[in-house]
Amino acid sequence: MDLMESVKIRALTENDLREIIAIDKAVLGKERSEYWERRIELSEHQSPMASLVAERDGKVVGFILGSTSGWEYGVPDTVGWIDTIGVHPDQQKKGIATLLFKEMVSNLKKVGVNTIYTFVNWREWDLLHFFDKMGFEKGDLIHIQLGV
Repeated sequence: MDLMESVKIRALTENDLREIIAIDKAVLGKERSEYWERRIELSEHQSPMASLVAERDGKVVGFILGSTSGWEYGVPDTVGWIDTIGVHPDQQKKGIATLLFKEMVSNLKKVGVNTIYTFVNWREWDLLHFFDKMGFEKGDLIHIQLGV
């Protein structure tokens, strides 16, 4: 069966919380229920269709959370952000993240976004490779930090 036929991409809802927590735990090895409760609550108040899930056989197997900018730090509202992306380890390397990403980009274009940013730890080779494959390049924003 073709991946496009077996995977359904739809808007993330609060009903997906349990399955997102399970995916996150399978990827990271720890449960972060409170974190995901806050994140999903926030996503419901941000850009419509910027946070999506991938379902296979009625079960959530991946998700992507994003938003649009609102001129924070001078970044125009034509900028979208990918906050996080996760695919259950059993479903990785099957094109699910690509489907989620492409649907999110399509949705963000419809609301006037023409640039998308994300942050990736430079040691996360799999993520860097994924975003490179999706066409990302080093951007103009710089990351600064303060250790406290």
